[in-house]
Amino acid sequence: MTEQILLSWSGGKDSALALYQLLQQNKYDITLFSTITDKYRRISMHGVREILIDKQADSLGCNLEKAYISAACTNEEYQEKMAEVTNKYKNQGVTAIAFGDIFLEDVRKYREKNLLSAGIKAIFPLWGKSSRELASSFIDLNFKSIITCVDTQVLSGSFSGRYYDKDLLADFPPNIDPCGENGEFHSFVFDGPIFKNKINFSIGGKYLGNDRFLFCDLETG
Repeated sequence: MTEQILLSWSGGKDSALALYQLLQQNKYDITLFSTITDKYRRISMHGVREILIDKQADSLGCNLEKAYISAACTNEEYQEKMAEVTNKYKNQGVTAIAFGDIFLEDVRKYREKNLLSAGIKAIFPLWGKSSRELASSFIDLNFKSIITCVDTQVLSGSFSGRYYDKDLLADFPPNIDPCGENGEFHSFVFDGPIFKNKINFSIGGKYLGNDRFLFCDLETG
């Protein structure tokens, strides 16, 4: 009997690799869960258009649940939205929410604490693995991804809009986590072994958010 779970879905490489790992276990019925900024209709921090997330879910053959948050979302608002989704799906038989976190202990404890009161467990399929090994595995599995957001306070904006491949990894400064686990960059996955078809898009312009984050806009193809 399969276990019903949610997977926190940003559309980026860690989400995709977490989904891949979960599917290999062949014991989960997985619904994707994304947080969308209501004003811009984009994934928070990644800057990816909602329609591209829809296309991902369709290609993956997964149901997609969305929570809409304000552009200036507070932690309280985020927790409230998460509680609404958690309660809704717990009543439908969901027992856990999976996340693509790798090593940030404070983030893991925050997630576990918030879910504990709801009687839902947290699953971390990538937890404790080497970021470099995960990055190489992602590329070797033939996933295709593009950098959609760069934190220019820690990484050159020239990386925004580049494809996530071995050349990119080789060009990263030594202080940058290969998976961007510290928020150095975010990505969008458009093809790979779990996709039925490639997500078509075109690369649009770049824009700076909060005088810090350089986004590369992806337009639907």
